[in-house]
Amino acid sequence: MTAGPGRRVMVLGGTGFVGRTVCADFRADGWDVLAVARSTPARPVAARFLPLDLAETPSDDLARVLAAERPDVVVNATGSIWSRDDDAMDRICTVPTLRLLDALGALRHRPRLVHLGSVLEYGPAPSDGGPRTGPPPEPVTPYGRAKLAASRAVLEAAANGSVRGLVLRVANVSGVGAPESSLLGTVARQLVPGAVGTGPVTVELAPLRAHRDYIDVRDVSAAVLAAALSSASGRALDIGRGEAVPVRLLVELLVRVSGVPARIVERPQEPDSAAGRDRIRADLAPAREILGWKPTRDLDESLAAYWADVSGRAAV
Repeated sequence: MTAGPGRRVMVLGGTGFVGRTVCADFRADGWDVLAVARSTPARPVAARFLPLDLAETPSDDLARVLAAERPDVVVNATGSIWSRDDDAMDRICTVPTLRLLDALGALRHRPRLVHLGSVLEYGPAPSDGGPRTGPPPEPVTPYGRAKLAASRAVLEAAANGSVRGLVLRVANVSGVGAPESSLLGTVARQLVPGAVGTGPVTVELAPLRAHRDYIDVRDVSAAVLAAALSSASGRALDIGRGEAVPVRLLVELLVRVSGVPARIVERPQEPDSAAGRDRIRADLAPAREILGWKPTRDLDESLAAYWADVSGRAAV
């Protein structure tokens, strides 16, 4: 598939952190973009907008919407909410995907599907922080379990020929639009007062023990566009920067780019025997081979863009 006038994409979760950038990049590439989300966004999105709660919309109704819109590609960027229990995560992450697959299966015109999963679907990483190989995924969080169920359903549908498309298992995402509830959002919220001249600030956080793979939201969006244009189907590809970064270093980088004098304080916590395994690093080789994609932005650039956006909005 090649981009050009007349290409249509429907982005489910199009007003969220990743979905918003995906919409903007498809539009910049000449696509007609429809963003779908539960409620009208507070900030404008670079797309036509359709309010639709996929967790509550019957598959037949969704199929009628798809038949009317006739998108060439559907991007499923739903289910990015954390800190919920299993039942809630199933409703947010898994149910919308199952209804989407049912709806796609009922169409004569079959759009290509790009489904955004998560590296948290894998569960604990090897002690060296490398990619999991061999054992099946065993996620340990409600989010990881719900996302895995959704991704498996997509891969099964691709295997039996009812859909064409790919699963992108995305690492931690940084950059403009990062949620306030994320680690970056938590740090920024405490730094902003110092940016307006109140003096040094204290940034208080939970213990910063993890090592995580962080990728800029614009690089994620580029991977989504590459997957939309690819003819490959039935594969799950990691999307990250390919390195496990200490989250304390991430926090220190954000403090540095902000220019705010700050002291980082980690709240005490009981020792955790699993802390040494809290490492995630994406395996980029399949995405390079299949999509010809690789990340192009480093963390400094990503965090600088994020801080400029956050501090600029706070100053208004």
